[in-house]
Amino acid sequence: MADFNLVVLYVDDAQASSTFYQTLLECPVAQSSPKFVILPLGNGTMLGLWQRDAVVPPSAAEAGCNEISWAAANEEAVRATFEAWTKRGVRIAQAPIAMPFGHTFVALDPDGHRLRVLAAAA
Repeated sequence: MADFNLVVLYVDDAQASSTFYQTLLECPVAQSSPKFVILPLGNGTMLGLWQRDAVVPPSAAEAGCNEISWAAANEEAVRATFEAWTKRGVRIAQAPIAMPFGHTFVALDPDGHRLRVLAAAA
């Protein structure tokens, strides 16, 4: 079986979303065309931003029905990421909170995709 290496989000504007994620994640673009952009997430995994009007076959999926998640070392790291993202003007759907599975918060990208940062419970 092939190795998992790419998460693709369907977005309204690939270039605008690329700017958002470059700023949010402080990472460069790995590959770009007018309607599809790839950014490295680390450990060989990439984030693809595919402009919705160019997706083949077309998709009726709406943003917000899924989420992508980043692991944080601990509660302090969750809070530090929350504060950094808030300073960058990122919309927050859920402020930092302790949940049964760990300490977490949820942000939203310009299309409403859910971005979770999580320090898993021990």
